[in-house]
Amino acid sequence: MWRYVVWRLLLTLPTLLGAVTFVFLMVRLLPGDPAVAIAGVQATPEFVEQVRREFGLDQPLPVQYITFLGRLLQGDLGISTRTRQPVWEELWARFPHTLELALAALVVAALIGIPAGIISAVRPYSLFDNFSMLVALFGVSIPVFWLGLMLMLLFSVQLGWLPATGRGTLAHLVLPAVTLGTASAALIARMTRSSMLEVLTQDYVQTARAKGVPERVVILRHALKNAFIPVVTVLGLQLGTLLSGAVLTETVFAWPGVGRLVVESILARDYPVVQGVVLLLATTFVILNLIVDLVYAWLDPRIRYE
Repeated sequence: MWRYVVWRLLLTLPTLLGAVTFVFLMVRLLPGDPAVAIAGVQATPEFVEQVRREFGLDQPLPVQYITFLGRLLQGDLGISTRTRQPVWEELWARFPHTLELALAALVVAALIGIPAGIISAVRPYSLFDNFSMLVALFGVSIPVFWLGLMLMLLFSVQLGWLPATGRGTLAHLVLPAVTLGTASAALIARMTRSSMLEVLTQDYVQTARAKGVPERVVILRHALKNAFIPVVTVLGLQLGTLLSGAVLTETVFAWPGVGRLVVESILARDYPVVQGVVLLLATTFVILNLIVDLVYAWLDPRIRYE
């Protein structure tokens, strides 16, 4: 097991290097002069040149890349060109907020998707099954920003039950979590239904029923645990997706997370912060994938890692 974990961690290094290299090149290929964006359009040419030298923007692109990798190996993500604060401080101030939102959205998605998938599988092609799968289709198709605005209009503007923007109380978390978790709930419901339908036709399930085991025990103890392996995959991947895909939700609800931070940084051409956010999210996504693989062995003892 430990050899497998170490090997997987080593394999993450090329993935992270590729992600960092990609974003390094993309942010520098954006149109416009980054030195002017940092200094301001009203800045004098002398000040713009000073900014260019200060942040190494006067160096050739390969030199900038090598310098960036050298600092990264030392744990230095650089200084934000917008706030003049270390990038690590910017990330650690915002990432817990995004993690809070992503976990809340995943809980919402699991509480809706897993029971809906189980009931749909137990009663296939029933009215509930058809209705839940139709709702799941709409959940996947509806744009996140539109759903967020509609929920805000209904529950904040019209009814006044929940705050529209900001963070601070549990009430502030409800609308962003529901908005972000809706699409994930739809995917989880469809995956749970499909996996449960496959497991319920297996011989050991039919044998348990023939022995007179109560249907509730058959569903929850015999079928659900074995059907949960692909669902765990979806849950793990969805958490990574929620962390990296919360940009629109955080922007709509003014949630102070890394999604909103990266939007602000892109608009300000804050290269170090954009690179730091991508590296943080890519590392988190890779670690989550590794955790999902290890959970497989707990759910199914037949799985062994060589």
